[in-house]
Amino acid sequence: MPKITIYTTQFCPYCHAAKALLKKKGANYDEIDVSYNPPERQRMALRANGRRTVPQIFIDDTHVGGSDDLHSLDREGGLDPLLQAS
Repeated sequence: MPKITIYTTQFCPYCHAAKALLKKKGANYDEIDVSYNPPERQRMALRANGRRTVPQIFIDDTHVGGSDDLHSLDREGGLDPLLQAS
């Protein structure tokens, strides 16, 4: 399995939806809560090409984007190949 990182906040429904999809796929991920961590949120924004909303999801070095992006990728059949890589 590839390394998956998801940047979240505690009460974000989109974060919960993205994590639920990843769990459904059997994918393990590292979660970084940026709720009260401005330096980590800044690192997330730099890594996500300026995007500051959560979640921001990375599969290995691929920036997937947010929850809507993750779900779209899954509907289009692109998520499973990324999860199988490595």
